Amino acid sequence: MSPTVAACQMAVTDLAVETNLETVLDRVAGLPDRVDVACFPELALTGFVPDERAVTAAVSRDGPELAQLRAAAADAGTDLLVGFVEDAGDCYNAAAYVRAGGETVVYRKRHRWAGEQAVLEAGDELVTLETPLGATGVLTCYDLNFVQDSATLVEEGVDALLVIGAWPATHAANWRLLVRARALDGVRWAVGTGRTGRRDVADAHTMAYAGRSLVARPDGGVRAALDTAERDLVADLDPAVLRRQRDLVGVYD
Repeated sequence: MSPTVAACQMAVTDLAVETNLETVLDRVAGLPDRVDVACFPELALTGFVPDERAVTAAVSRDGPELAQLRAAAADAGTDLLVGFVEDAGDCYNAAAYVRAGGETVVYRKRHRWAGEQAVLEAGDELVTLETPLGATGVLTCYDLNFVQDSATLVEEGVDALLVIGAWPATHAANWRLLVRARALDGVRWAVGTGRTGRRDVADAHTMAYAGRSLVARPDGGVRAALDTAERDLVADLDPAVLRRQRDLVGVYD
């Protein structure tokens, strides 16, 4: 039986943690029972503005917000990947992988984009973990541009790459290109989950987000994709497709 992933494309209300958390919990509760892993966009819990307000909105990995995600994952029997600004003394652009069994693994974005550099620290470790999708790597948004990270994940034998993003709408074509490229160069499934909607916060640059979540096949083709609607993209990741492509190119021989 093939594992099933959901890319839960959503709009985010910047700096409104309770509102975003409620949205995530509602979306998790509404997923089909067959979903093994559900992914939400970059900074889905907190949103982001490039000033100290982002720090004020930050949450701890040990705080009540992630505790509610753990409870939701357990209730649904579904692993979750959710982005947030992490308060760990310093603040990071983080992604929490919450297993249905309760364990939480946090990845911190290594390559910060533009205004993130003013208020967030960079992570320093790649993360690979075992998931229902197989050996899995996690990247966040601009990390996609750095092929050396992709190459390292090839060495780790990653079967699936989960990418959460908040890509500007003006660069939507690049988002899809890079998710497909990271699937192709690593010969693996790549699941890109994007933020949609707009950032419209006082004293911050207004931003329209690309959405356009997708699942890319190990040959770089598109298995399934969304436009800009707030929807769940649910797709089975057939292990036989991965095996055939790896046998064809011989990269894992």
